[in-house]
Amino acid sequence: MLDLDLNDQIAAIRATFADIREVVGVDRLRAEIADLSEQAGVPDLWDDTEKAQKITSALSHRQSELARLTSIENQLDDLEVLVGLALAEGDEESAAEARSELLDLQKQIGDLEVQTLLNGEYDPLAAVVTIRAGAGGVDAADFADMLFRMYLRWAEQHKYKAKVLDTSYAEEAGIKSATFEIDAPYAFGTLSVEAGTHRLVRMSPFNSAGKRQTSFAAVEVVPLMPETEEVDIPDNEMRVDVFRSSGPGGQSVNTTDSAVRITHLPTGIVVSCQNEKSQIQNRAAALRVLKSRLLLVQREQENAKKKELAGNITASWGDQMRSYVLAPYQMVKDLRTDHEVNNPQNVFDGDIDGFIAAGIRWRKQPTDD
Repeated sequence: MLDLDLNDQIAAIRATFADIREVVGVDRLRAEIADLSEQAGVPDLWDDTEKAQKITSALSHRQSELARLTSIENQLDDLEVLVGLALAEGDEESAAEARSELLDLQKQIGDLEVQTLLNGEYDPLAAVVTIRAGAGGVDAADFADMLFRMYLRWAEQHKYKAKVLDTSYAEEAGIKSATFEIDAPYAFGTLSVEAGTHRLVRMSPFNSAGKRQTSFAAVEVVPLMPETEEVDIPDNEMRVDVFRSSGPGGQSVNTTDSAVRITHLPTGIVVSCQNEKSQIQNRAAALRVLKSRLLLVQREQENAKKKELAGNITASWGDQMRSYVLAPYQMVKDLRTDHEVNNPQNVFDGDIDGFIAAGIRWRKQPTDD
């Protein structure tokens, strides 16, 4: 007799899925899609390019969210049919397929359940991520570059749009810093748990004695504010510098002064952008990031609890939130959640969903006041 008792497991994930649908608000989601579709259908939509992009992006995000819910619901229905057929015909091949489908659905619903925990004010927004090399010399610059690649690979695997805004290369290897934007639903809420100091322990490839080296890098994550959230910055509070874009080793990438660096004089915040084709485009991109950071500062001043959005990250001993150990053993461990894996290479190749999910659940745990 075929052993395929999956009823309790299917019932459990159906109950979880029903809770998720209620939290997401499927009817509200459909109403928003209808409204945005109507706005996207007006003949003069693209007369205002920025407004059009905002509307179409919001529509795409909500359609993707609804499509994901619909797909999971259909998969659940198909799984129940598959289980029934396998039992009726005693087909072990169909039973194996049903078990595999169940595991896949459990993972999808687990991921979706984590997303329902992202209910902060800024969580649905796109994210601007900045990585900076900390203590550790050349190894720290190389480590910062490894993290930079890790997050871009993660975005690529999820088919999220990633846009590099600025990269400052170190002289010998790696990067001093890099700033990039991830445009996806709940990108900020998802990546905000990655903010903090990351530590790498390994046998240094830059040390002729082959000694073990510890190095640090800081990850900052801020929400990219919508265009409607306007911050007025007087011209006399900004210093704008233009320079030529450059790549590794200082090789010229651009023969004109198209890169832009904006310094906000009252706060000392500096934003650079050199990856667009023109100075005008780079200035617009840098100004938008600057406004996002300033708006965040303003909100933090109004509500001290929001300081956790960016945090005070020093990238040195005693502050690390995650350790990447390559020698004398192989391990990546998050010190806040205790989530741990023994394959650092997979992590550096972008496999960080487990750390993110654990971080989101950890952040939502009640704390003792």
